Formats: sequence, C-alpha cells, structure tokens
Amino acid sequence: MIIKYLSFVLGVFWSYSLIRTQSIFSNKTALLFKFFVTKVSWITLALALYYGYNNFSLKATLLGFLITILSVHLAFYVLGEFLKKKLGENNIRRLKIFLEYSLVFLIIYFLFF
Repeated sequence: MIIKYLSFVLGVFWSYSLIRTQSIFSNKTALLFKFFVTKVSWITLALALYYGYNNFSLKATLLGFLITILSVHLAFYVLGEFLKKKLGENNIRRLKIFLEYSLVFLIIYFLFF
C-alpha cells in the first residue's frame, strides 16, 4: 500500500513540476512548451488524481496532492534562491536564454526528424 501511495505522489510531483516549469520560460517558448509538454502533464496529473481517488480515500488523495503541490513550489523557490546566490542574475539570464533556444531546437528536431 505504501508503494502505491508513493507512486501516486511521485506521479503528481512529476506532472505538476513539468506544469510549473512552464512559468519559467518566456512567452514564445512557453507557448511551445505548453503545446508539447504541458498538455501531456495535465493529462498525467488528472490520471494520477484519478488513480489516487480509486485506490485511496478522498482525504489521503487530497492530502498527497496538497503536500506535493507545496513541495514543488518550495523546491522551485529554494532552487531559484540557490541559483541566484551561486550564479548571479546575469548568468542565470544567459542560462535561461540558452535553455529556451535549446528547447525550441529540440522540439523542432523531434517534430521534423
């Protein structure tokens, strides 16, 4: 039973962290990310919640969902502060631009090749 619940929490964590990642990118890149990654992540999140509801009580499902959402937001905040302190604003901006162009290139590559 614990393994089932941990798989439920991991599924929610995975799908919500990908949904949350969309807010990091610029609008144009987020649009591509939304079409190719976030749509699947929303479906995965809905299926994970359905799985949790079918296998556990409503209270356990909601508790796991809320704890996972809070942990994703906390992880993004802590990681953001750590990177700001370690790399600085300018290096983070350059890294963000590099990652955005890399994401666009990978999406185009996988669509056409």
